[in-house]
Amino acid sequence: MEKRASIKGGEFIVKDITADEVFIPEEFDEEQQLIAQTCDDFIETEVLPNLDRVDSQEEGYMRSLLEKAGELGLLGISVPEQFDGFGQSFVTTQLTSERMGAGYSFSVAYSCHTGIGSMPILYYGNEEQKQKYLPKLSTGEWIGAYCLTEPGAGSDANAGTTKAVLSEDGKNYILNGQKMWITNAGFADVFTVFAKIDNDRVLSAFIVERSFPGISFNPEEKKMGIKGSSTRQIFFNDCVVPAENMLGKRGKGFRIALQILHMGRIKLGGNVIGAAKYSINQSVNYANERKQFGSLISSFGSIKQKLAEQVIKTFANESAVYRASKDVDEAVKQNTDDTISKEQALVDAYGQFAVEAAILKVFGSEALSYVVDENVQILGGMGYSAEMGAERAYRDSRINRIFEGTNEINRILVIDTLLKRGARKEFDLFGEAEKIVAGLDKYMGEKPGSTDYYERKRFYVSNFKKLALVLINAVSARFQRKLVYEQEILNNLSDIIMNIYVAESILLRVQKLESMNVPAGIEVYRDILDVFLFDASELMRKASRDIVYSAEADGNTDKYLEAIDHFSKSEGVNTRDARRRIADKLIDDNKYKF
Repeated sequence: MEKRASIKGGEFIVKDITADEVFIPEEFDEEQQLIAQTCDDFIETEVLPNLDRVDSQEEGYMRSLLEKAGELGLLGISVPEQFDGFGQSFVTTQLTSERMGAGYSFSVAYSCHTGIGSMPILYYGNEEQKQKYLPKLSTGEWIGAYCLTEPGAGSDANAGTTKAVLSEDGKNYILNGQKMWITNAGFADVFTVFAKIDNDRVLSAFIVERSFPGISFNPEEKKMGIKGSSTRQIFFNDCVVPAENMLGKRGKGFRIALQILHMGRIKLGGNVIGAAKYSINQSVNYANERKQFGSLISSFGSIKQKLAEQVIKTFANESAVYRASKDVDEAVKQNTDDTISKEQALVDAYGQFAVEAAILKVFGSEALSYVVDENVQILGGMGYSAEMGAERAYRDSRINRIFEGTNEINRILVIDTLLKRGARKEFDLFGEAEKIVAGLDKYMGEKPGSTDYYERKRFYVSNFKKLALVLINAVSARFQRKLVYEQEILNNLSDIIMNIYVAESILLRVQKLESMNVPAGIEVYRDILDVFLFDASELMRKASRDIVYSAEADGNTDKYLEAIDHFSKSEGVNTRDARRRIADKLIDDNKYKF
């Protein structure tokens, strides 16, 4: 465990990780499983039978669901016990987020309240603020929301124009401005609001109660999906906020916003797992009941291919999510001491694993998009009908590629953060890249030196990392400081890096699973790993060639293309049979049990 604690965010690109260093979902303890079961029971009994009431935004209904969740302790999983919470680990928080993810619009309201609606106060509030607000938020007496986005400030959050001016007597700040896309706005009691004091260039943050004078709300937004989620614009017209309600220090609001976004991204990666598993269950249940041409459609190869790919993407995302979540917990454990509180260490850990958080946000949201799209396709006409609910999942999933920073922003964040950390020498990114480039002839002559299954797979993942380092070296030299303007190239690099992290996460999970003697046998999990690595290698090869041709590598194109061909190789796989075996397990179980 000590070795795991030393892992830095983004360092996976230059450091080989072993299976005993990662956490996998099969290691959940009894308490975590009981919490997960409580979430499952709540979704099954309180949410799913009442989705029409949720989506129609029946007055008071969503709030009543959150209050019931609060009575079960599900709103206070991350809140310390002294504030009426449970003080659980981040892994347990992620598990809760995953299971609640099956709740359609409810999961959005829940995630907002337990994440961005409550955590800013826990992480940045003073003792008086925590004592006043956290017990009510953790029990559901009060509901939280988060006010950052403005009409002219979305991805560029610091461009917000909401102003705060200290009153003459120094007792209050007077807020004026507009916020939009505010989740839970229709019924929230407490808002974290970002504004600039006087002529400050950067934001400050404030805790604003609904009862404060000067707040007004637009009607509910009409949205493509997540229709049950309350989304409104909020206006602050000479809104009076007590001076003691400033959250953190003046000018620290932008930092608060960024760190909370890191948290939101990694939690979104967990949340979409629950939604994906629920959609997969719908897919296989229907496929096992629907007959065409005298046979169940689950017997058809085209349907098996879709079912298997749904499983592969979900298993892949889950493997990466819990790996990163445990790394967050280990960083917190390592850094908490007499001078740094657990809350501060957790905030620091979110920032430390910003690369992984962005990866999980993008990969998870796009994996879910695939799953729900194929769910509709497998159900055919019934998938397009509102009767089965697949169309609701399809519409609801789309927001995840926009939430918590668009996927375009997060792709850039993955590579930009990695390069900046390399430049600061937090780990030897550029040194390792130069070493690979200098030894290309040697590395390109290497072949898997072992007949051991996992050693061979590790060889190919290690080569994927070498590929990324070669490309980083090439484009950094070619564009230098102008690389930031080459977003197409950065996007390709980001896709390569994301697939490396996820591929390695699956490899480590499957290897650890085999050491645990999986009752159902390890073969189907090896199939998942084989297919993912094979597909990822082809994606990386294409993205790498795009990079090299776009970079116009000044006479070195052939050298780089040769390196790409070598480092992007993976073992050939009979993907048809492997996917059929994966699908057959799903079909036999009639439920996602991976």
